[in-house]
Amino acid sequence: MRTDTSIAVIGGGIGGLSAALCLLKAGFDVHVYEQARALGEIGAGINISPNASRILHRLGVGEALARTGVRPVTFDQRRWDDGRLLLRAPLGEVVERGFGAPYYTFHRADLHGAIADAIAPERVHLAHRFTHLVDRGDAVEAHFENGKSISADVLIGADGIHSPVREALFGTDAPHFTGCIAYRGLVAADRLAHLGLERTTQIWMGPGGHFIHYFVSDGRFVNFVGVNEEDSWQRESWIDRAEVKDALAAYAGWHPQVLSIIGAAHETYKWGLFDRTPLPRWSVGRVTLLGDSCHPMLPFMGQGAAMAIEDAAALKTCLLELAGDVPAALRRYERQRLPRATRLQAMSAENKARFHMPDGPAQRERDAEMARGATDWSLAVIAWLYEHDAEVVDGH
Repeated sequence: MRTDTSIAVIGGGIGGLSAALCLLKAGFDVHVYEQARALGEIGAGINISPNASRILHRLGVGEALARTGVRPVTFDQRRWDDGRLLLRAPLGEVVERGFGAPYYTFHRADLHGAIADAIAPERVHLAHRFTHLVDRGDAVEAHFENGKSISADVLIGADGIHSPVREALFGTDAPHFTGCIAYRGLVAADRLAHLGLERTTQIWMGPGGHFIHYFVSDGRFVNFVGVNEEDSWQRESWIDRAEVKDALAAYAGWHPQVLSIIGAAHETYKWGLFDRTPLPRWSVGRVTLLGDSCHPMLPFMGQGAAMAIEDAAALKTCLLELAGDVPAALRRYERQRLPRATRLQAMSAENKARFHMPDGPAQRERDAEMARGATDWSLAVIAWLYEHDAEVVDGH
């Protein structure tokens, strides 16, 4: 089916490209405007659970995902010092059978490339830094730093945590520092062969911090992220370099496996984790937001990219079913998506306290709760998240 509705997507990251691909497959006239001079993704590891992978498979990129995606067998939660296993939640075939789609871990660039390759190059316009918009009522204009402007029936801001589109709609925000900084790194798997690492995702929880690692890029690399509490931090950036020795010092006294992974890295990066108050609305007229631009979340549930992919699928459904009334379609999209995204934002924030408990009575109670399978990565508790089909939108 073809439609003459034109859509401009501001931002060529995973969320923006997922939206573009969903909408192109549905017959919309879609163009993506990206500020960078080349498509690509910074950062390293990313988790894509069944609630998002089912959407990507329907879009026809399953074979590309299978070439680089790793399907971890379990999600293991461990003690920081002795490595004692607190909870082993099944992933792999158990999750795929139960929810009809795989759980993957990717290098961000591999996932981004798989989606980008499915979009015709002429649909993606590089070196277009958004400056402002004008809503004309029957169309919306986007203006760019290079002097160009375009007009479309719908404008989607998928331009990340520092979203200029969000600022154009709702003004500046005031992110607050969470008291956490994150170290991230990527290690060639052969440098860690002596550890005999399984194809699992592992999170180590300890006083004032946690550490997570998993394979990416078809098992050629191990991605790690260590989140540690720190008094102050000024920049919200993924690309600040850090010294490996600083990361090792932050995890002094932790299990030898944690220290071995950090110590094998050639370089590490460090960034501050900032939180934002959830937005009460995402849409104004013919303009809406998607992904991190409207619901940035702390990386303690591994759902940031998955929520953006869900947004893309739901937005497509709303625009198809209410094609004659764009503002109504965007309001419906917002009503559908905002409660779920806000719930995940809150859960992600709450996990900071649960992951970082000091040893003591509360920690022992948490560990006992995990042993009973009552926490958020046990399969029964996480089912509400994995089974969701974002393409199915409520009728109200």
